[in-house]
Amino acid sequence: MDRIHTLAGTGLVILILLSMTACKSTVPRQDPTGKVFPSVEGTSLKDERYKIPEDFAGSPVLLLIGFKMDTQFDIDRWLLALQQARVKVRFYELPTIPGMVPRMFSGYIDDGMRSGIPVEDWGGVITIYGDASKIVDFTGNETSLPARVVLLDTEGRVVFFHDRGYSVGTLERLQKALRELS
Repeated sequence: MDRIHTLAGTGLVILILLSMTACKSTVPRQDPTGKVFPSVEGTSLKDERYKIPEDFAGSPVLLLIGFKMDTQFDIDRWLLALQQARVKVRFYELPTIPGMVPRMFSGYIDDGMRSGIPVEDWGGVITIYGDASKIVDFTGNETSLPARVVLLDTEGRVVFFHDRGYSVGTLERLQKALRELS
């Protein structure tokens, strides 16, 4: 019986801590086009450490940023469109999860993502925990469901930004921005 109470108490503490993260502040939407992406650190699902944008200096990179699990639907539409249109740019998914509690459970969260993503794609998913608030401040999280689609130039400056969901017209604008970089 004591073990049941211990487990129930631990579960209650976890639920309380998780509910505290739901009360995080809302940052208004903003368009960071023309600004240098903030320096953040993350780890891919292959356990490779990255410093963004520094590790991508010298060539353009497309970041598909998600603040909520439900954003994956929008990211998947972008990934499919990029593949079908044969867009020539390196791209990475950045699940961006602010708060101390998610950081404490990062191993469980990453394992959950690994279970739903083929192993050959793990290198393209870089989870941001500790520096997540820098990205939230940079793009805003007021409407956190659509992905943030961010194209960085060779110096880490945002040359394309979109946060209203996938559309063919937006893909064409992204392709135009890429052509202008070459």
